[in-house]
Amino acid sequence: MAVDRQALLARLEVFVGEWSLEPRFPGEQHAGVPGDVPAARTWFTWALDGQFLLQRSEIPVPEAPDGLMVIRADPATGAYTQHYFDSRGVARLYAMDFEGGVWTLTRESPDFTPLDFRQRFTGTFSEDGNTITGAWKTGSDGGGWEHDFDLTYRRVA
Repeated sequence: MAVDRQALLARLEVFVGEWSLEPRFPGEQHAGVPGDVPAARTWFTWALDGQFLLQRSEIPVPEAPDGLMVIRADPATGAYTQHYFDSRGVARLYAMDFEGGVWTLTRESPDFTPLDFRQRFTGTFSEDGNTITGAWKTGSDGGGWEHDFDLTYRRVA
């Protein structure tokens, strides 16, 4: 199944721009970071003549890593892959899907690091395209998915 690479990439245009990140962990009363700490941010930009979508994230909490993600489209399969790198030195590979305003990242196989646990993010774009409401889930071998934390993206004007 060959798919037009440019058409696959064009579907990702809705991500481009700056977003604030609002995590909500189980037991927290409200999302985000307290006080005068700047908000967590992420930016999506095109790279290498629009052949890859880059995502950079900065999270002003010492326990949370900053990240660099590279998203590629595979015209042979019509699928996306997200290559993930963070400030802890972690490198991971996620299968990515984006269909009908729903963004999914899934890691269920060992890649650059051993698979200590499976991961899945599902986020849904709002009608105006300015909010992504989602959640990360984790799972162990042979088990189901368990909620890890909620994550909301809000486009910065």
